[in-house]
Amino acid sequence: MSKLKKIYRGNPHLYRLLGITLVWMVFMAITRFDKFYSFKNFQTIATQFPEFGLMALGVMLCMMTGGIDLSCVGVANTTSILCAMLMTSMAGESGVLSVASYPVVVLLVLAVGFVCGMFSGFLVAKVRIPPILATLGVNELLTGICMVLTGGAAMSSFPKEMTTMLASNLGGIVPVRLIVFVVVAVIIWFMLTRTTYGTKLLLLGTSEKVAKYSGMKTERMLLRTYTTSGICSALGGLMMLSTYASARADYGTQYTLQTILIVVLGGVSPNGGKGKISGVILAIILLKMLESGINRFQNISSYYISLIWGGVLILAMVLDYLTADKRSRA
Repeated sequence: MSKLKKIYRGNPHLYRLLGITLVWMVFMAITRFDKFYSFKNFQTIATQFPEFGLMALGVMLCMMTGGIDLSCVGVANTTSILCAMLMTSMAGESGVLSVASYPVVVLLVLAVGFVCGMFSGFLVAKVRIPPILATLGVNELLTGICMVLTGGAAMSSFPKEMTTMLASNLGGIVPVRLIVFVVVAVIIWFMLTRTTYGTKLLLLGTSEKVAKYSGMKTERMLLRTYTTSGICSALGGLMMLSTYASARADYGTQYTLQTILIVVLGGVSPNGGKGKISGVILAIILLKMLESGINRFQNISSYYISLIWGGVLILAMVLDYLTADKRSRA
């Protein structure tokens, strides 16, 4: 029994999420087994969550520093719109995008994410604007740029060869978007656990003064973190483009709340200095399973989902506060 307590204390958020996931799966097995437990449903879940899941990974890194990134949706929409414009330009009069053009589109995605993330990092690290205000301002700026580029309308007339490929399933089974998410998640996991970046990130989130006294270049660390977050959001924008087969300035507005909910629910402290990618990934899966399960009940309106997300976010923060308070007393 004492061993179980030690394991739980090592990562209480992870095991709490595992418990909630298990309870939900049992509930769905009792109430909507045929509709929920189908290959098609789980394939749909695996196809849909990568777009906001990638954004959540970036927000996770920023929150570990004690900051936050609210520009993820703006970066994603800017990326999707610029990609649609680039695809149209490269296709030319034929209207067909060649496979050889795909790397150019990917480079554009990485470049947009790098520039937007670097700009947010500059405002936070160099100008010393509070992260919540800096990234919110960047998000509004990018949304405005998107409105100017599109005139507020959706862009759907662009070559869809690449987006169709991203929306497909490898071997008819594994979604390509899931593979992209897994690759990015593994890279971030490696950065956090197999390099000094993870240790420095948590130290910076725990105390910026201690990090400075230890010799860490905190400004460079913040720039690196927000740039990585920008790249994750840009990749999420590419996934959004493949999902909607169109680009618009106000797509994915609900993802901002979802990414924060996922990160906090996954055990990352809003105050920084604590968090693991395993908890965030499990929170992503749990959130999508909850949404998918709720949609199986015809009597429950989809409008209640946002209400439930808000309630769960508040509950997660309260539990985090109570857990931290008990540890401080111990």
